[in-house]
Amino acid sequence: MHKILFSFLLTSVVHLYVAIAFQSPRPLTKVGIITHRIQDVSMLISVSPTKNRRQQLHQLQATTNKEDTNPTATTDDDDDKPSSSHNPLKQAYHLYIDYFDRLWSDTDVNQRQKLAKERATESILHVKNMVSSTGKGVGEEYLWKENNESEEEMEETAVFTDLDENVRQQMEESCDLMLKQLNDSSSSKKKKKKKKKVLVGKEVVVATAAKSNEIEEIAAVKTIVEEVDTSSPPPVEEEKVVALEKKKKKGGRSVLFGATMGLAVAGWVYSGNYIFTALFTLMTALGQLEYYRMVMNTGVYPARRISVLGACGMFVTALFAPDLHQITLPVVSTWAMMWFLLKRSSISSISEIATTFTGMFYLGYIPSFWVRIRQLGGDIVQPTRLAPLVKPILDFLGQKKLPAFLPKTIKFPITEGANFIFWTWLCIAFSDVGGYFAGRKFGKTKLGAISPAAGKTSPNKTVEGVIGGCAFSLVLATLGAWIQKWPYWFVLGPIHGVMLALLGLVGDLTASMLKRDAGLKDFGDLIPEHGGIMDRVDSYIFTAPYGWLLCSYVIPLLQKLADSRAAAVLAV
Repeated sequence: MHKILFSFLLTSVVHLYVAIAFQSPRPLTKVGIITHRIQDVSMLISVSPTKNRRQQLHQLQATTNKEDTNPTATTDDDDDKPSSSHNPLKQAYHLYIDYFDRLWSDTDVNQRQKLAKERATESILHVKNMVSSTGKGVGEEYLWKENNESEEEMEETAVFTDLDENVRQQMEESCDLMLKQLNDSSSSKKKKKKKKKVLVGKEVVVATAAKSNEIEEIAAVKTIVEEVDTSSPPPVEEEKVVALEKKKKKGGRSVLFGATMGLAVAGWVYSGNYIFTALFTLMTALGQLEYYRMVMNTGVYPARRISVLGACGMFVTALFAPDLHQITLPVVSTWAMMWFLLKRSSISSISEIATTFTGMFYLGYIPSFWVRIRQLGGDIVQPTRLAPLVKPILDFLGQKKLPAFLPKTIKFPITEGANFIFWTWLCIAFSDVGGYFAGRKFGKTKLGAISPAAGKTSPNKTVEGVIGGCAFSLVLATLGAWIQKWPYWFVLGPIHGVMLALLGLVGDLTASMLKRDAGLKDFGDLIPEHGGIMDRVDSYIFTAPYGWLLCSYVIPLLQKLADSRAAAVLAV
């Protein structure tokens, strides 16, 4: 048992190390952050000399808040800790655990209520600062307007200068009343947050104690902003060179990332049933939490715990009891309804029930068919037309020159199911690549011309891009059908490729529809510049049941037909 566990952890390192390699650099310490902000101020002013200082400070404050809310931020105390950059096992473990804890916290109802109260408090304080006679806000560009007839004569005036005094007092009293109610409602659970006044230049701003340090730092940076000369912007050519270098660097990283991810996924597919299912289950837990966090952003609170547990149970059932796999969704759905009836203190809404069932079906039951496909072929090595190329590797494994636990854990990795998954995933990946390049090169007809809903969901997709994706997938699927010795591969391969491209498009548009309704760009931020788990696997979801149907019924039926025809020819 310990050998299996050790091999699972070792393989996890291989798959997760790719994401770790492209993580952002280690966050700066407090001193480094202040220095970095000062540099940002100088660049901000030099690049945009025509903007007024309050707009510049507003952009700086947005950058500051983004840095301060980074969940991986560290303090000076972390400098004394030993670095774990050379320990990929610890990196993989902490990467997964940290992301899982963050998602779990974001989907916790009590935590979300706490954050909602904090945000409401900060918003009310902002309003109070806007209408207060002693404070006019910190770096908020919408608090000020420009009264100028020409660009040479610029004068900043507070928006609420002409506000009636009685109205201003009533608004300020209303803010105080709402703050009192919020503080009274949370006083039974924790102590009331202390407020203090922070002097920013000549302005006095009321803020909670948790935000006072941030405002003080912004005030220090604001002083620097007012002292920096904005009369010398950098040359235009230098800006173009910097932008071009960033674009090339990002493109190179994307290509390298895609190639490395391809190798990692190939190793995952051929890692054996146990490791394949274990990693799939771990990713499913993250994908479920990403989905439910997105749903909660819309104000709907589904049954999170029972859904994640049920979805993971579907993968385990598909591995150890495939005959019972079909009934897992009805059983887990019944458990979810019992949870709604027994655990909720109020009547659950239709939206809460529907999103719970959708999460279990969309991210649990449908993708678990990949585990069913992975088991096809049993422990028999599937002979393909590439067998002579991989024979040395199989001989190497058979001679047990590797550690003794590897052959026991990874039993006959090159099976019928593994080959099908590899070529199917490869077709879907290249369908996305082909659709992207074909859309950029030849795309003229928007997808909305055929389907208005699809066009509104993804305005950038074109009909030419869809055709290009189908063409790329068709070529690879035909090649894969020939290599895997499918019956009538010259007909079945092209049909399979087009089906994969279209089903992948359905999965992509479904995920885009969900994100658009929730007002999000990505499901998560696990992989920099690529989003979360759901952003990477959305095209593969709806292809799983189709793939299982093809492997289990269509191909065997065609094989029997081909064998009977061959036998008839030999008899004649």
